[in-house]
Amino acid sequence: MGGAALLVVCALVAVWVFGGDDEPAGPPDARARQYQDVDACLLTGEDGIAAGTPAAAVWQGMEAASGDTRARVTHVPVMGEQTAANALPHLNGLIQRDCEVVLAAGKAQTETVRKAAAGHPHVRFVVVGTGPGPGDAEAGNLTVVAPGGEVPDEVADAVRRAVKAVQ
Repeated sequence: MGGAALLVVCALVAVWVFGGDDEPAGPPDARARQYQDVDACLLTGEDGIAAGTPAAAVWQGMEAASGDTRARVTHVPVMGEQTAANALPHLNGLIQRDCEVVLAAGKAQTETVRKAAAGHPHVRFVVVGTGPGPGDAEAGNLTVVAPGGEVPDEVADAVRRAVKAVQ
């Protein structure tokens, strides 16, 4: 009988500590952003979106576009050797995660996206680079943003157009 009483006391203490809150849940935080079911994903170098990296300005543009479109934005760094071959599995992971818009910053990342874009017509791609690259002619779903001081604004515009196209 003593064991049963101890069990009841432990159960009551557990309810008191971990639950039993009589206050009803309040309304959701009005400041919480309500995202659409659209993901824009950035493929970066090992340093990610740190200041001074090629991806920093791209990320700034993505965040601006997210504020307007309510698209979720994320970034994934390519770890290890910075080659197109090593970037490919990371790109494939973004596509498998159903990123509707995929962006790339960095030589290896951009090269990989340019080669793969035509094979994924349902995804919109944005790369920062110059001139036409391999596969660009076949890919009607690829936007190339020229490097320079206007990258954040041009990326934001490209993401806005891409989000609108996939909705």
